[in-house]
Amino acid sequence: MENSNIIIRVATPADAHYATTVTDEMASSAKARGTGIAKRSPEYIEQKINEGKAVIALTKDGDWVGFCYIEVWKGEYVANSGLIVAPEYRKSGIAKLIKKRVFDLSREKYPDAKIFGLTTGLAVMKINSELGYEPVTYSELTDDEEFWAGCKSCVNYDILMSKERKNCMCTAMLYDPTDHYEPAETKQFFEENKNIFERLIRFKQWKLLKPFFEKQTAGGGSGAKSVLRHFLHF
Repeated sequence: MENSNIIIRVATPADAHYATTVTDEMASSAKARGTGIAKRSPEYIEQKINEGKAVIALTKDGDWVGFCYIEVWKGEYVANSGLIVAPEYRKSGIAKLIKKRVFDLSREKYPDAKIFGLTTGLAVMKINSELGYEPVTYSELTDDEEFWAGCKSCVNYDILMSKERKNCMCTAMLYDPTDHYEPAETKQFFEENKNIFERLIRFKQWKLLKPFFEKQTAGGGSGAKSVLRHFLHF
């Protein structure tokens, strides 16, 4: 896929008409992957666009390609949320370019804030690592009740609450501007441990979903274990 025809920029109020396209694709993508996603309304996406807290990707002809937006929690934490790319442009590097632009926008607007994200996918973990994010426990994320309330529409919300918000299907990642490794270091760490992270994701799917499957039915190596103990709360 040729990316030279694609423009990635901060969204403006003139882009508000893409809001329904964005939310529809978020929903259909989550359904196709069988993963949870916190639902957002077109009105919410429009709000982010009008506030200058969103990044959009379009072809030069104006066809929608991708989107991501910024959320702010208590002024101390920033989340780059809702990353979505049109099906025909996936696996073309567009997601990485969008994430880079929204990350830069977050740093421009909120230079002192910690930037975090939650993801169920290894591909997004890789992109985040290349930007300087590190995997962290949920306790290092914002305690803003409004943020966690946003998870109520996710199909995995019961899992989150059963773990007292200490764990869920998503992996938490964080960029702390006052205490962080360089992107080259976090990228190297991910590459060296991606097989462990992949097994971690699969283990979480099995471990966290197992009690719910059982309820419905009724009515590695030392390094890997160390990572599991650090990121999971079993």
